[in-house]
Amino acid sequence: RLFMIYTLTFSPSIDYIINIDNLIIGDINRSKNDKFLPGGKGINVSIILSKLNRKSIIMGFLGGFSGNFIRDELDKLNIENDFININGISRINVKIEGNMETAINGSSPNISKDDIDKLIIKLNKLNENDVLIISGNIPDCVSIDVFNDILNDLHKKNVEIIVDNKNEILMESLKYHPLLVKPNKEELEETFNVKLDNDEDIIKYAHYLKDQGAKNVIVSLGDKGAILIDNNNHVYKENAKIGKVINTVGAGDALVAGFIDEYLRSNDAFKAFKFGIDCSNKRIFGEDL
Repeated sequence: RLFMIYTLTFSPSIDYIINIDNLIIGDINRSKNDKFLPGGKGINVSIILSKLNRKSIIMGFLGGFSGNFIRDELDKLNIENDFININGISRINVKIEGNMETAINGSSPNISKDDIDKLIIKLNKLNENDVLIISGNIPDCVSIDVFNDILNDLHKKNVEIIVDNKNEILMESLKYHPLLVKPNKEELEETFNVKLDNDEDIIKYAHYLKDQGAKNVIVSLGDKGAILIDNNNHVYKENAKIGKVINTVGAGDALVAGFIDEYLRSNDAFKAFKFGIDCSNKRIFGEDL
């Protein structure tokens, strides 16, 4: 059996994207155009992997009319998914594009213990050398103990884990030696409750994540590029390309998708990092995922 990539999104969304030239708070604004897209960080990763001709299976929780829309759209893209149906309605995020980017993210529906048990049954089917990418916020109704149990079981089976998260989730994952963790600069600051003013400071805290167990650490820096510390403690920085930014939503997910796609091909973290940056740039200067 060949390995499989799985992406796990605890709280998928519909991303309702509105284009407004000049948003005026407190007034009626009319959209020039709008669109509805399946959203959520793990879903974004799978969409980009499909564009790279790399198969993956999306896991997570869906509910209500919005959940049905998300599943239907992914089916249209021929991306395999294995969601768990829950009571409640999957969230809708409003993304306003125009003279500046503004977002209003909806709250996550409740995930019950029975729902989590169903997820654990599905995750138990993963095998050695499979890859699980855990991206995005994990709702408060999912305890850190549950998260630890999931990662512990996968680690014992030699499933490769990638974590794109922050705070306690990020720190707890390190003991299971994830293949990659990818906080952005703001998430790194929030996790350690510090202000990181320069690359030297960022590298210092990225090294801490590495020393605590991560095999590779990437810190994305927005328009300043990204920094990698690889499994051999080599440090690399790639600057972002200069150009007209179209949309930054999903840029970090593109980086993760590009990284794992190239890493599975070459087993070279630096090559994977470079390709991830290329994918991220393609996202930033392109129209959509």
